[in-house]
Amino acid sequence: MQRITMIVAMKQEAASIIKHLNLSDIDMHDPVLTCQAFQGNYKGLDISLVVNGTDREYNVESVGTQPATITTLEAIRQFKPDLLINAGTCGAFQDKGSAIGDVYMGEKIRYFDRRIPLGEDYFAYGDGSYVSKLAGEYARQLGLKTAVVCTGNSLDMSPTDEAILREEPVVAKEMEAAAIAAVAKLYKTPLLAMKSVTDLMDEKDTTAEQFLANLTRASELLQQNVFRLLDLLSNQTKAA
Repeated sequence: MQRITMIVAMKQEAASIIKHLNLSDIDMHDPVLTCQAFQGNYKGLDISLVVNGTDREYNVESVGTQPATITTLEAIRQFKPDLLINAGTCGAFQDKGSAIGDVYMGEKIRYFDRRIPLGEDYFAYGDGSYVSKLAGEYARQLGLKTAVVCTGNSLDMSPTDEAILREEPVVAKEMEAAAIAAVAKLYKTPLLAMKSVTDLMDEKDTTAEQFLANLTRASELLQQNVFRLLDLLSNQTKAA
């Protein structure tokens, strides 16, 4: 049986996936951490889903690279997955052909705001580019577009950030994938990053306004494609 672990930052993004797959909540090994886990079986796949959880001090969803790193580390240690799937939402540029609700598979994952100008090696370390070897083939089979998933710890975008993001042909800007990819690389665990567009970064409305207005719709489209991916993985497992 193939073991699949999904890493999802926010419970709003994960709620209908958990419901549709009839996953049950289970304890994580370390009660100090905020991450929450759910587990079940779907068409022959052993599925676990882990969300970052709620920050206990501020009572908000734990987003960004720090909780994503911790969640991924604990998830890999506890569930030992054959494949990680990072499902979430993102921003994109309308003038590069993106629209609200577009779903992308990340062919490359990198940071855009971890700038360390101390020579080529530190620069490359800060950029942290990770290639998903599986992304192109699964995107083709699902009829999805690919993008460079760019991770940073700010929801808004500075002029410096924008200049870096615009260097990529098609970009999905978000807050977790590169941290997840870094841990996956350490444990030699394959990763697929699937992102649905909630906001257009070159629109007049702010990122926050668009994100709140479009989160429900973008999450629905994300979840539909997550289920399509799981169906594909299930069929491949049965055929193996």
